[in-house]
Amino acid sequence: MSLIIALAIVGLVGTGMVVFLAVDAIKEAVERVTTVDVSEPPPPPPPPDEPPPPEQQPETTSPPPPVTPPQQLNLSPNPPPVETRQDIPPPARTEVRPSALPSAPPGPPPAPKGPSKARGVQPKNQRQWSARIQEDYPRRAAQEEIEGTVGVRCTVTPDGKATGCSVTSSSGSDILDGAATKAVERYARFEPALNDEGTPISASWSTRITYKLN
Repeated sequence: MSLIIALAIVGLVGTGMVVFLAVDAIKEAVERVTTVDVSEPPPPPPPPDEPPPPEQQPETTSPPPPVTPPQQLNLSPNPPPVETRQDIPPPARTEVRPSALPSAPPGPPPAPKGPSKARGVQPKNQRQWSARIQEDYPRRAAQEEIEGTVGVRCTVTPDGKATGCSVTSSSGSDILDGAATKAVERYARFEPALNDEGTPISASWSTRITYKLN
C-alpha cells in the first residue's frame, strides 16, 4: 500500500514536470514567432477609354457627265425655192423725235446798280428851331435859376418830323429834361434818311440841348 502511494506521488510529480516543461517550450516558440504585416497591393488603374471609331465619311461621287440630246439635222435633199419680186416696197420711215427740247437761251444779265443814294438824317433849319427851343425856357426853371444840358435821342420819320424822344443823359433837373424832349418833338425839322434807292426811311437821331440863363 505504501509502495503504491509512493509510485502515485512520483507519477504525479513527473507529470507535473513534463507539463511545466511543455508550457515553457510553447512560450519560447510563441516569442520567436514574428508578425509580418502583409498589405495587399493596390488594384491596377482601369484602362483608358478607347476613342470611338471615326465616322465613316460618305464617299463623294462625281456627278455623271451631262448628256446632250442628239441634234437633229435637217438634211433636205432639195433646197427651198427662192421667191423673186420686182416691186420691192420702200423701207418704212421711222420718225425720230428729239429726246428733249432745247433749253431756252439765258436771259440778259441784270443791269448794274447805280451809285447808292443812302444818307443819314440831316437837321433842317437847325439854327431857327434851336433858337425857338431856347426862347421856350421853362418858366419854373428860370424862376429857380436852373441850368443844365440834356442829351436827347429821337426817331425821325420819313416826313422829317421827330417823334418818340427820350433822355440819354439827364441834366439833373426833371423840369429841363421834360422840356427838352417836348421842345424837340415840337420845333425840330429834318431832312429824312434815305436808303440806297433814295427812298425816305425812318432813322434815329441824337443831340444835346443846353439851357443857360442870360
